[in-house]
Amino acid sequence: MNAIPIIIAVVDILVCIGLVALVIFQEGNAKGLGIIGGGADTFFGKSKGRSIDRILKRLTTVGAGVFAVLTVLLYLMTGRGG
Repeated sequence: MNAIPIIIAVVDILVCIGLVALVIFQEGNAKGLGIIGGGADTFFGKSKGRSIDRILKRLTTVGAGVFAVLTVLLYLMTGRGG
């Protein structure tokens, strides 16, 4: 068995877990679990909270792209896609 698909699968799983964590920590309209990140709006000011949310959204977008590419690559490398 080739080691590269195994490495890609492990990285894919880690990216997936990271995506779940990023989505959980984002603030929603109801302030759900995003409040776990701390009281950024009260201690650091409102702009700090917005910039953290912007960074989380950007990381989520990049992570989703990486996850999609890794998943398609893994699918093609394991021989199921061709």
